[in-house]
Amino acid sequence: MQWVETTGKSIEEAKGLALDQLGVGEDDTDFEILEEPRSGLFGRVKGEARVRARVRPTVVRPKLERRDRKKGRDGREEASREQGNREQDEQSAPTSRSDTVQSTHGGGRQRRPQQQRRDVAPMTQREDSAVSAQQVGEEAKKFLSELVSAFGLVGTVDLREDGDDLELTVSGSDLGIMVGPRGNTLLAVQDLARVASQRRLGDHDTRLRVDVGGYRERRREALSRFAIQIADQVVASGEARSLEPMPSADRKVIHDVLTDHAGVVTRSEGDDPSRRVVIAPAND
Repeated sequence: MQWVETTGKSIEEAKGLALDQLGVGEDDTDFEILEEPRSGLFGRVKGEARVRARVRPTVVRPKLERRDRKKGRDGREEASREQGNREQDEQSAPTSRSDTVQSTHGGGRQRRPQQQRRDVAPMTQREDSAVSAQQVGEEAKKFLSELVSAFGLVGTVDLREDGDDLELTVSGSDLGIMVGPRGNTLLAVQDLARVASQRRLGDHDTRLRVDVGGYRERRREALSRFAIQIADQVVASGEARSLEPMPSADRKVIHDVLTDHAGVVTRSEGDDPSRRVVIAPAND
């Protein structure tokens, strides 16, 4: 996963902007602090905080390893049962000449226990092969096609690749059930698609996004208009405005739209799922 670099008035603000860009929570992110603000005269802060961040790679244990462990455990249990049955048979069977030897301490005879040699091949773990973005995309596309059918809907799934960025679009009619209120169901569908493709294949590099019925573009346009409207109100009143809690994808839209707005600055505050964007005057 590629690193993103952000700056802010404080380390926390820079981290918040990085989380908004990556679209994940802080527990799933690796941070590197590149630069910290410096204290100046009269308690003022000089400079900006600068951090690097990336999505923390998820270590996925191959299914083959789990099958091997179960197979090895069953094999050892079976061998133990066979050994116990063999020893019981030997105790009940008559002693033959080939099973006895003369004792070195008298005329008695001692039983020579039969020895069994069992060569157990060492259990090896399959090395993960490199997974291409195309493989991940095809697995996600297959999962989404089956999910559309499971919902009882009719639709097609298109895959667009741009390097390590994958975008899958579900097109059709009456797909609102896969979007849900404010796109909450869509976010869940996207998470499931990532599990079915990236995590199952052990992929740590691609970025996968799902859209249904063009919802994301419509949502982006509506958020853009809303953000500019609130920003104009902040400039006119000179007072900061705190927006309602939003998912990381929506917060990123607000930050991106207002980046070039000369009169305001934006920051994120709080923790998910209550994390929200604050729009403040640029000279605040």
